[in-house]
Amino acid sequence: MHGIETVTTTGLGDTSYLLVSGDEAALVDPQRDSWDLLESCAARKLRIRYVLETHVHNDYVSGALEVRAATGATVAVPARVPYAFDHLPLAEDDEITLGDLTVRAMATPGHTVEHTAYLVLDGTGGPPAAVFTGGSMLVGNTGRTDLAGDDLTERLARAQYRTVRRLALLPDPTRVLPTHGAGSSCAAGPVSAARTTTVGAERLTNPALTARDEEEFVRTRLSGLPPYPAYYRHMATINRKGPEVLGGVPALRPLTPEQVEGLYGRGAQIVDGRDRRTFAAAHVPGALCFELDDRFASLVGEVVPFGTRLVLVLPEPADESAAEAVRQLLRIGYENTAGYLAGGVGAWAAAGHPVRSFRTADAAELAARLDRTRVLDVRPEHPEGGIPGTLTVPLAELPRRLGEMPRDGEIWTVCASGRRATIAASLLDLAGIPVTAVIRGGVGELGEHAHT
Repeated sequence: MHGIETVTTTGLGDTSYLLVSGDEAALVDPQRDSWDLLESCAARKLRIRYVLETHVHNDYVSGALEVRAATGATVAVPARVPYAFDHLPLAEDDEITLGDLTVRAMATPGHTVEHTAYLVLDGTGGPPAAVFTGGSMLVGNTGRTDLAGDDLTERLARAQYRTVRRLALLPDPTRVLPTHGAGSSCAAGPVSAARTTTVGAERLTNPALTARDEEEFVRTRLSGLPPYPAYYRHMATINRKGPEVLGGVPALRPLTPEQVEGLYGRGAQIVDGRDRRTFAAAHVPGALCFELDDRFASLVGEVVPFGTRLVLVLPEPADESAAEAVRQLLRIGYENTAGYLAGGVGAWAAAGHPVRSFRTADAAELAARLDRTRVLDVRPEHPEGGIPGTLTVPLAELPRRLGEMPRDGEIWTVCASGRRATIAASLLDLAGIPVTAVIRGGVGELGEHAHT
């Protein structure tokens, strides 16, 4: 019996895969927190023989060593990477067997220099049933080629042009199983919400395959790329060296208000995971608002410098929230979390400490006063619908550009939905700038008013 199962991490826009043949399995591009999947495989009496990595990941800490520590699996990786731990290097046409299946490496440079896809062959001599494409061919796009450095960007874009055309020569029914998808900053532009596709479908619809020539491909792949999260620059180094094996989500200790105050005074960043309205109404001075949903860690990684010591303020029940927050933070290498504020903001206030607040509004309120309001648009990109006269600073750039913000009046923050606008408002509030956050609605609702 053969099968391919998907494991999607929506917060990072990524998909890992479990390839099964009989009682043997391989994990492709696993996340660091694959512990639940490992338990499921053990319960099903599946023996994980291999971990396959398509490339050195820039958007998350690899789970390869976690899987190996738990199962004894062999970590198979692109041959061109100087990994610092024991591994099986795979170059073009190298093969491994898994039950009745053969997995064949296919060099696919572009997203990264060493990028390698893996063809799945059933041993009958027929065409490949599937190809794990990592960050090469995505659903409706390709992976971006600027993550390895400016000096390599154009060369990798040209390599990506050849890679996707080589993949397009596979038979139409071949399943295309990319790692990066909707929500991933590793994509070179918009991608479909679908997580998998086929070669035939991509040949007909993927803009990367309909470009007239290489020059047009390179031009479109490199234009309009939004900034990628700052934490990305640390991931490849961690993954080449091999992250610490944790074996599960570490428990987070509760902290008293006095301990939180002391940690903040020594440089820790307070990260508040409650909803935006509750945060705006009352929060610990110095806290930043990152609502605890599946985008929590990816947004922390955009704003909070890598390696910063963190203190969490959490929604109830705090123990469940702590486990979820830590799990997400570990995925992107944020390991320095000191604990969480026991009793939350209520305990903070009861101990006699002051709280801060700022005003909130919806898009309709801003639209009614747009001509007399200073607006800061913090969307990650501004392809259309920008409001004339507004300040435009992507959220990821705002921490280092706070000095550019005017301080002679109130600023209204806005984005597409209110999520980033609230984070931006908490940054401005921390800087002592009067702010109103548009927490419901966004720029899309302002366009008609702005052009009347």
